[in-house]
Amino acid sequence: MIEPANTRILVVDDEPYVREILRRWLEAEGYQCAQAENAEEALEELHQSDYHLLISDIRMPGMSGLELLVRLRSQLPDIAVIMVTAVDDRSTAVTALELGAYGYVIKPFGRNEVLINVANALERRRMDLAGRDYQQLLEDEVRERTAEIQRREEEISLRLISAAAFRNEETGAHIRRMGLYAELLASALTWRREEIEAIRLAAPMHDVGKIGIPDTILLKPGDLTTKEFQIIKTHTQIGAHILEGSKIPLLRLAKEIALSHHEKWDGSGYPRGLHGDAIPAPGRLVAVVDVYDALVHDRIYRPAMTEDAAVEIMINGRGKHLDPRLLDTFLDLLPEIRSIQEQVTDEAEVR
Repeated sequence: MIEPANTRILVVDDEPYVREILRRWLEAEGYQCAQAENAEEALEELHQSDYHLLISDIRMPGMSGLELLVRLRSQLPDIAVIMVTAVDDRSTAVTALELGAYGYVIKPFGRNEVLINVANALERRRMDLAGRDYQQLLEDEVRERTAEIQRREEEISLRLISAAAFRNEETGAHIRRMGLYAELLASALTWRREEIEAIRLAAPMHDVGKIGIPDTILLKPGDLTTKEFQIIKTHTQIGAHILEGSKIPLLRLAKEIALSHHEKWDGSGYPRGLHGDAIPAPGRLVAVVDVYDALVHDRIYRPAMTEDAAVEIMINGRGKHLDPRLLDTFLDLLPEIRSIQEQVTDEAEVR
């Protein structure tokens, strides 16, 4: 609670004797008190010095007390305000309270009535500020806990990716690019902030299931046989199996991506042959950026293509392999995509 000696009050009234009597009463209680004869002068004083409470007449020449109250609520919301008027009008009182006044006193007023209103207004102000501080503390704590959860989820993601990359000899650069591509595309699609952050972390786990594919197939430099290709296709289900059963939203998203990123818009993909919008949106998004990155970088079974050749293949797959809308957005972002592709590199690019 603020002591009266540390409490500054500004009295605003065009009648000098009203200002003077209020000043005497307030200073007798130990408050610091200043005066202003109109709203304009009050605003100037309030912007020059800090005050805890304003006591203002409603009817004054120039700007009215209610207009002053509106200004204060937007410019200096921490100041408590008590309105004073000679007119006993219920509608005016209601309006003043709705605009944010902490009290309403009708002239002629008594000393005790004024001092009680002042004490109540200052206590309400203290409680409001304490409540606001507490709310800010809670919000800060929630943000910190959320950030801690995100850090834990990111660590989980990186550990899973590292395990798969070690087994698969997948490049770290490819993994990093996948997250950045997905983040960029999701942002352009105006996904929510938390969705964008989640897919940045989950997209790199799309091929985690390759940890279960034999080396003789996964690292084969030549073309795969039909049987071998059927085996390598199971990496989608293996990845989903590794990630399933978790209550962590990030891993649930990663499972969805692992299972669906090889589905095709026309229904000819695997493992479930989903068609169009039946394919989860994160899987469709990752499919676009995965195809691009695979085409423009070296793989065991073929050298990198030029970007023009890769884009031509992707355009030919519009509405067949790739979601048309997502592909169009991706192509609009091609300069930014290319920048990621050129900046995030490493020496060995393999499947």
